[in-house]
Amino acid sequence: MPALLPILKAVADETRYNLVELLLAHDFCVQALAQRLQVSESAVSQHLKVLREAGVVRGEKRGYFTHYQVDRDLLKQAAAQLAALAETPPASRECKEHFADAHCCKGKENNCC
Repeated sequence: MPALLPILKAVADETRYNLVELLLAHDFCVQALAQRLQVSESAVSQHLKVLREAGVVRGEKRGYFTHYQVDRDLLKQAAAQLAALAETPPASRECKEHFADAHCCKGKENNCC
């Protein structure tokens, strides 16, 4: 399983999220992405670097240009990890009371946990 946090951090930026959306539809080079997003090529390159380091995208050299594509398997694995996280059952009442007694809420009048 991939490390989820770097992937989430990488796609949390709106421009990087938009890059991923574009690259899911079609492979593009930096110039084409810059035109479509109406940002500079250097900005696109910096955003792609973050996405590459997280493993979300990879580049393929085609002649003079590098075309980027999304690692769909990585996105699917990350989505599965998020889905599994959402399925974590809530703690029982006894567990919540034990946690409150043993930690931050001990001695407080209102239950902050």
